[in-house]
Amino acid sequence: MTEEKKTLRRKALAKWLKENILRLGPTFIKIGQQFSTRVDILPQEYVDQLSELQDQVPPFPSETSVAIVEEELGAPLGDIFDQFDYEPIAAASLGQVHRATLKGQEVVVKVQRPGLKDLFDIDLKNLRVIAEYLQKIDPKSDGAKRDWVAIYDECASVLYQEIDYTKEAANAELFASNFKNMDYVKVPTIYWDYTTPQILTMEYVPGIKINKIQALDQLGVDRKRLGRYAVESYLEQILSHGFFHADPHPGNIAVDDVNGGRLIFYDFGMMGSISPNIREGLLETFYGVYEKDPDKVLQAMIQMGVLVPTGDMTAVRRTAQFFLNSFEERLAAQRREREEATTELGFKKPLSKEEKIKKKKQRLAAIGEDLLSIAADQPFRFPATFTFVVRAFSVLDGIGKGLDPRFDITEIAKPYALELLRFREAGVEVVLKDFRKRWDRQSQAFYNLIRQADRVDKLANIIQRLEQGDLKLRVRTLESERAFQRVAAVQKTIGNAVAAGSLINLATVLYLNSIRVPAIAAYIFCAIFGFQVLLGIVKVKKLDERERLITGIA
Repeated sequence: MTEEKKTLRRKALAKWLKENILRLGPTFIKIGQQFSTRVDILPQEYVDQLSELQDQVPPFPSETSVAIVEEELGAPLGDIFDQFDYEPIAAASLGQVHRATLKGQEVVVKVQRPGLKDLFDIDLKNLRVIAEYLQKIDPKSDGAKRDWVAIYDECASVLYQEIDYTKEAANAELFASNFKNMDYVKVPTIYWDYTTPQILTMEYVPGIKINKIQALDQLGVDRKRLGRYAVESYLEQILSHGFFHADPHPGNIAVDDVNGGRLIFYDFGMMGSISPNIREGLLETFYGVYEKDPDKVLQAMIQMGVLVPTGDMTAVRRTAQFFLNSFEERLAAQRREREEATTELGFKKPLSKEEKIKKKKQRLAAIGEDLLSIAADQPFRFPATFTFVVRAFSVLDGIGKGLDPRFDITEIAKPYALELLRFREAGVEVVLKDFRKRWDRQSQAFYNLIRQADRVDKLANIIQRLEQGDLKLRVRTLESERAFQRVAAVQKTIGNAVAAGSLINLATVLYLNSIRVPAIAAYIFCAIFGFQVLLGIVKVKKLDERERLITGIA
């Protein structure tokens, strides 16, 4: 296979993938749109094809579109608009957009695809079955306990809201009011008199898609600054407003040359909201990361519901400290690269197999036992609210890397976090909150002083019960737990091997005595137990390899 043939093959596969996603319908087009920005993960051929899902989905007939407009607005098209383009300027998963003139103003009319709710009902019913299956088979070996059904419910709720254009219009106005003081964000004005649940009329604001690199360069805008604007606008949405655009693919974000480069947001059907306690928790996490304080980070995660304080919290704290240190080292390395300017521009090269193994050994040697403890206790949770936050930042990361190969969300977010920190330190609300905390601490100290005699008595009672043998201490030894796990695996494997050996002897005796049917049944059961033996051997080898990595022998 030459490189040219590989490229042709990738193009053919990418086209096949796009066509089948289109056949599957709106729900799956949304999934394809997410991956259409991941230039750092997918080959360019796939990105080019999936990008067509953003605004080049095959349109439905213009006659149908005109009929929907006339029915929804209750008048012939000529009586409503001065001029209406029958050919849509864009078509996406849920509708298509026609350019028009309304009372001398240039507008666009977004028309919903017919029968959309019925399609959603079918797709989401199938996806619920998948979510329930994932709920059962997810091993949760990473220490996070995910509720796949709750995540599905969150997605389904947002998708159903997206097919009501009056809600989208209200979302657009709220989004615009949140950014009214920021000149680098533009939201089209809504014409409410010409908006219904299936029709949305808004100001025509043309722009260049944010992933059209050559066109942006011809426009003369700074691509690095655009990447920074995109990230800062999302941090503002999530941390300050608690209301964010949940579908930021390049079909929904354009750029014009106003103010040296301005972001234009479209399509406000899929929006997410964050409760005040989660938003405050995210801010506290920012502060904790900046101050390299693992206790503050963990407390913020508990506040958000991401972490449940159960099991061995010491292991969780040590793991948090390890990752905070790694994060700081990464930022320092990036600063050195920029200062020396010796690193070649381009995406970060993927690690080789040897480098991956080396990094895994280093990580396990440092916090291997803590990770095992976390995996056993499963203290982490993945709230369904975070589904669209993670999705939005994943898409943004892809857009940013397309604009600038050296793009890094963490580096852009740091100045924003510092600004938040300065605002926090100067805020009256924070002073009052700090005073409340100090008052609570002093109240608790006074209460402890009064209760001191009772506690001494209780402590003496506990010591007495220990001496009498009424209480027993349980010491958790992770090495012993791992050893018992290996012993259990070995015992099960030996048991399966004995069963397989016995069955093959039985089957052979039966077969030689011409008792065929029981012999065949015995052979089948022997094969099943034999397969279990192979799985057991593989499991024992993996346990041994993990032990060597943790103890540093490997």
